[in-house]
Amino acid sequence: MSMADTLFINMCRDILDNGTSTEGEKVRPHWEDGSLAYTIKRFGVVNRYDLSKEFPAITLRRTGIKSCIDELLWIWQRKSNNTHDLKPHIWDSWADEKGSIGKAYGYQMGVKHQYKEGMMDQVDRVIYDLKNNPYSRRIMTNIYNHHDLHEMNLYPCAYSMTFNVTKDKEAGKLVLNGILNQRSQDVLAANNWNVCQYAVLLHMLAQVCDMKVGELVHVIADAHIYDRHIPIIEELISRPTYDPPTFYMNPEIKDFYEFTVDDFRLDNYVTGPKVENIPIAI
Repeated sequence: MSMADTLFINMCRDILDNGTSTEGEKVRPHWEDGSLAYTIKRFGVVNRYDLSKEFPAITLRRTGIKSCIDELLWIWQRKSNNTHDLKPHIWDSWADEKGSIGKAYGYQMGVKHQYKEGMMDQVDRVIYDLKNNPYSRRIMTNIYNHHDLHEMNLYPCAYSMTFNVTKDKEAGKLVLNGILNQRSQDVLAANNWNVCQYAVLLHMLAQVCDMKVGELVHVIADAHIYDRHIPIIEELISRPTYDPPTFYMNPEIKDFYEFTVDDFRLDNYVTGPKVENIPIAI
């Protein structure tokens, strides 16, 4: 069993056994048929993944690594807020007729700010500081911009990354760690998708900044399982698990903006069957 499977199973069991139901309360999400989408939720879930030991893709079912990396690059590298620039159709429900999701996600990452070192957006600032001031305690991004929330078709869920550098004393090499802050998460639909995305991001940044990869800490303020997902989750976490896959990233890439989806893969990724027709609350 991989550590990712262990953390996922324990988190789901805790939500189902000890969570708070929103049934009967005033909630925003709804199903396609118009009925309200209630959840069982836990506040303040924290999961830690040691990326130096394994890549955190669950084996209970397959996580589409190419698709989740494409969304990651869409936000962090292409800095786009238009679904026409994204292969997966996960954002279609929130896009307008031109494909825009408003001033959200990639738009926020691409806004440039004036620093004493010059004009940079949030991604460029992170890379600059990791290379030039790695022990800074100010290396972070935040796309939950209150000034622009009214122009976002969906408020950001995964909204902040905080980077922190430590040192491997034996190897004498810097180690890149990160905290992903998420205000809300649909555990069935998005948990391992987001975990894999930001694990890949740490691998990318570590490589281009000549560091080793360390820990990813995932903090979820509202981790929830939707009412129509409960039987799916119960079946999923009862499945057998397998050894974690081996993560491959093209070692030749030294420029963050040169990575493509084809520079990544998971080898020896043995999983349970696909979960079909997951209903998505909107």
